[in-house]
Amino acid sequence: MSKKRDRAVYAFIRKGTSLVPEMEYDARALDGINQGQRVRIEIKEFRNLERHRAYWAMLHEVVSATECALTPERLHDVIKLEAGLIEHVRLPNGLMVALPGSIAFDKVSEAEFVAFFEAAKRWLAVTFDYAPVDRSEAA
Repeated sequence: MSKKRDRAVYAFIRKGTSLVPEMEYDARALDGINQGQRVRIEIKEFRNLERHRAYWAMLHEVVSATECALTPERLHDVIKLEAGLIEHVRLPNGLMVALPGSIAFDKVSEAEFVAFFEAAKRWLAVTFDYAPVDRSEAA
């Protein structure tokens, strides 16, 4: 089952001090907004999809080469815990536990993901003597 978005995401491109809709779909987001009307926006950079793919390719490589986890997804959970990407949850009995956090595009910024990716590479290098394959600018 896919997760539904709370609200639509529109893309605008910075041109000088103005934001210009990237596509007609994005321009329609302004329908009903009067000229000169003040609006609230939330500025977020889009995540780098190639970097995201490089991260998952790296996990597949490590699992294939070392059999350190049953799946890349399981290794991903371990890396999140090791990198401190955690969410604290209080159980009904009062015990506080740390669960792996999320690297979903709407949960972490590109800068946060870059830092996470670098921490993952360092941890894999120390733990499994893993040297990543050069993935050009994406990694």
